[in-house]
Amino acid sequence: MKDAALKALTLSVLACWIGSAFADIPESDKKAAAKMAAEVCASCHGPAGRSTAPTFPRLAGQQAAYLDTQLKAFRDQTRGDPDAVAYMWGMASQLNDGMIAALADYYSQQHAAAGGKGDAATIEKGREIFEKGVPSQQIPACELCHGKSAAGNGAFPRLAGQHSAYLFKQMLVIQNVLRSAPVMHGIVKDLTQEQMRAVAAYLESL
Repeated sequence: MKDAALKALTLSVLACWIGSAFADIPESDKKAAAKMAAEVCASCHGPAGRSTAPTFPRLAGQQAAYLDTQLKAFRDQTRGDPDAVAYMWGMASQLNDGMIAALADYYSQQHAAAGGKGDAATIEKGREIFEKGVPSQQIPACELCHGKSAAGNGAFPRLAGQHSAYLFKQMLVIQNVLRSAPVMHGIVKDLTQEQMRAVAAYLESL
């Protein structure tokens, strides 16, 4: 119980610190980011970040701190999964820290897309894993970091309403160490593809 309380306090402090980090973005950067989002990013990620193509993740409502970290990883070429190399390395290469922060803030302020539908049994299996983990495989519950509603928290991304195909692909590339994410690798490394598909289906339904 003490550990849970400490974790909650730590996340609360972190969220407040992160919030302040995005509070002082110049208005000129906000306008430039909105323009770039509409004229460039929307071609793949959809208007206001609500993409319809599962190849490209939905960005609307995503945690600003997570987007900031990922855009910097694309720019610095430290996130090297195949889709990152193919689509985002070039796109992010010219972004400075100010524009990255402004883009992250812009997308975090957009209304998230509504979740989709899927097979009820698969979704229920995914919900069980997300909320309770897989004790027999020593896999913790996903909600411990991503929150009960999968809305994310600071560096932990929003997963709710995301394309299931995109989520499944990301779990695969992390599992196969094509994308460096040590914490997530430790969690998904022993999941079966069936389990990963179930979790992805549940998250898309939210």
